[in-house]
Amino acid sequence: MNMPKQYILVAVVALIIGAIYFIDSKSAGRADSNEIVTVSPRVSSTSQEQASSEANGTTSSQIFESTKIKKDTMSDIFLSAEVKSKRYELAKEITTPDGFINTDGKPVTIGDLIGKKVILVDFWTYSCINCQRTTPYLNSWYEKYKDKGFVIIGVHTPEFDFEKKYDNVKAAVEKFGIKFPVVLDNDYSTWTAYRNQYWPRKYLIDIDGYIVYDHIGEGAYEETEQKIQEALTERMAVLKEQGIIDQSLTKEIPLEGGPKSPETYFGSARNDRQASILFPNDNWNITPEFAENSSPNASIVYTYTAKDVFFVSEADDEIVVEVLRDGKPLGPEAGADIIKTSDGKTFVNIKEARLYKIIQGAHTETHTIKLIIQKSGLKAFTFTFG
Repeated sequence: MNMPKQYILVAVVALIIGAIYFIDSKSAGRADSNEIVTVSPRVSSTSQEQASSEANGTTSSQIFESTKIKKDTMSDIFLSAEVKSKRYELAKEITTPDGFINTDGKPVTIGDLIGKKVILVDFWTYSCINCQRTTPYLNSWYEKYKDKGFVIIGVHTPEFDFEKKYDNVKAAVEKFGIKFPVVLDNDYSTWTAYRNQYWPRKYLIDIDGYIVYDHIGEGAYEETEQKIQEALTERMAVLKEQGIIDQSLTKEIPLEGGPKSPETYFGSARNDRQASILFPNDNWNITPEFAENSSPNASIVYTYTAKDVFFVSEADDEIVVEVLRDGKPLGPEAGADIIKTSDGKTFVNIKEARLYKIIQGAHTETHTIKLIIQKSGLKAFTFTFG
């Protein structure tokens, strides 16, 4: 008598589930996204290294002279590990990474670098204009100090879902000329470990594994580079390396100050300022992350105060968007992504998910921008300003 087909099917399904369970039990499991791993400090303290150096006939003043650093500018350079433990927090490890870029396919851990390198951890996301304006300084510091024991780890923590895609992040890394290692932190686990809340944010980790400096947002580039130089000088002394730490500072690009409109989101999850955005028609679908037009010739109208206007957007198929300021095509203030036609109109072509540079003016002023979207399917995420 043959076994009924339904019993055979049940048996096959059970075997498949068992096989999946067995394979899964042998694979590396993903840790909880709230996991916080603290890096162990370097075993020998800086004060012990100093005592050892002096026992060998090398004094701290000779170390300063060999590295061309003035002693009176380096008040914290020879703190003991005990003193550091009371003053600073230990670095946190990279947790549950979702991919690596610029590492030849190898994982990067902070723990493996403690005692060898000075590390700058930079939290960023590629559609953030503040992050983009910081990137040239990071690139400059990396090229300047990478042969002196300095490494940058860019922790890419996405603001939007499209920034979780490896290929999107890799394309942005290449576009911005980033050569240092980048880690994808899609589940915010490393972000959470550092208790971070901002893009961008930098944490400087010294030779012993302590966070000796951190900075939120743009600016303070000279201060940050000076801290890098101090940490590298300490590293050189600890490891008894000879050489000179370049004391010149990367030239800072001045940004015009003055009040400007805040970042404004189109999605319902963070739309506390969406009342200031006008949708002249109702042909919009509002999702938690973005607003998407459901018909052609839909428009967005927004009155802003700023010098620059940036638009984070994407579309499955390329969509042409006409751009007007105060009812007229853009003039010399047209941003890098604007196309001017022979009949004087100004457009931006939206396709890949990224930040588009719409207006790059000379001064902070108040104007009204209007976007006229020629086809349905544009996803509008946010306006940001500079």
